[in-house]
Amino acid sequence: MCRLEILYTQHCTTRVMVTSLRSQDRLGCLREASGSISSQVGWGRKAYMQYLDNIYKQNDVSWFTPVELFKPWYAHGIAEAILRTANLSVPLKIYEIGGGSGTCAKGIMDYIMLNAPTRVYNNMTYISVEISPSLAKKQIETVGEVRSHLSKYRVEHRDAADRSGWGDVEQQPCWVIMLEVLDNLPHDLVYSENQVSPWMEVWVEKQQARSEVSELYKPLQDPLITSCLEIVNFDKDYAPRRSRETIAKKLWAKVFPKPQRCWLPTGCMKLLDVLHGAMPKMSLIASDFSYLPDVRVTGERAPLVSTKKDGSSSDHSSYLDAKGNSDIFFPTDFWLLECIDHYCSGWLKPGKDKSTKKGKKRRTITLDTSSFMEEFGLPVKTRTKDGYNPLLDDFKNTKFYLSVPTHNTK
Repeated sequence: MCRLEILYTQHCTTRVMVTSLRSQDRLGCLREASGSISSQVGWGRKAYMQYLDNIYKQNDVSWFTPVELFKPWYAHGIAEAILRTANLSVPLKIYEIGGGSGTCAKGIMDYIMLNAPTRVYNNMTYISVEISPSLAKKQIETVGEVRSHLSKYRVEHRDAADRSGWGDVEQQPCWVIMLEVLDNLPHDLVYSENQVSPWMEVWVEKQQARSEVSELYKPLQDPLITSCLEIVNFDKDYAPRRSRETIAKKLWAKVFPKPQRCWLPTGCMKLLDVLHGAMPKMSLIASDFSYLPDVRVTGERAPLVSTKKDGSSSDHSSYLDAKGNSDIFFPTDFWLLECIDHYCSGWLKPGKDKSTKKGKKRRTITLDTSSFMEEFGLPVKTRTKDGYNPLLDDFKNTKFYLSVPTHNTK
């Protein structure tokens, strides 16, 4: 028997991680498979959609990351955001977590080499923190296409959520980039019999004589789950834009009680806690899904669980159907992400009077991908001849989250 941290375990002996090595390895060959869609922008929308459909069928995956589809322009937009915000009087240091095939790293370094003062490029350091050995190798090959990048770039093959891998506390400003990382991080599922009953952890149990697994419910015991629930409740209690909705739900719960299920981004919380502890002056850029269409799995912040075969996708209604060949995507609640970010930075502490707090340690903003690219990128480079722009029009369910330190660091 094991507690359900994420989605599926074959033998139910360990906590389950969401990482899919199958999907990771496919990302490594994306560059050769698809080339750059940016080179096809002279087409109209219909031809572009046909081209996109073909590369999906050829690679048999559910989704390609925009940094790959729109290279180099997507990465150039991120680089511009960094250059506008960074303190360039100190050497620029960038960490990327889960760098895929290295396309983002190469695009950012290319842009800085061509657009920043020479000293900024010459003194910069770009570090990829990658858990997949095959992708780590691929990243070096990609970045190495420009020889001068290699002296400034390295890959550290390790788990970014392991504090020991970060070594001593980084006292200098630095940047952390996470593209489509949050949707793959571990989540915990909790359950409540009704809206007023206490939350319980969800575990899965596999019967010896049966292949199926079933759920069990246990009292809360994991401190990470407890802390995450405190932040969720704090968010609901104090967020002005949700206050009326929360009051209405409480009234409704008394009249029509019903079971509740909630997916908690505990993996995100663990990672941000490690990052803030290791790099208190870091600036963060994260991009991910803000919502997912056609989710059939139940629960707040539930994942999309899909299997793709022969070019067609099949969505599952239960996470227990997610065998080893399924693609799993979690939506990111960006308002909750901001609360977790403030919590891990040491500013937001549930249970304390918010009015007595000192100034925030972080300045944050969430932008739609289209708004981010219109501000920092060159969307004209991805516009088709009939005016359609897939970078701005096709990623309406994704957002960017930017978080930078203030002077309130103590």
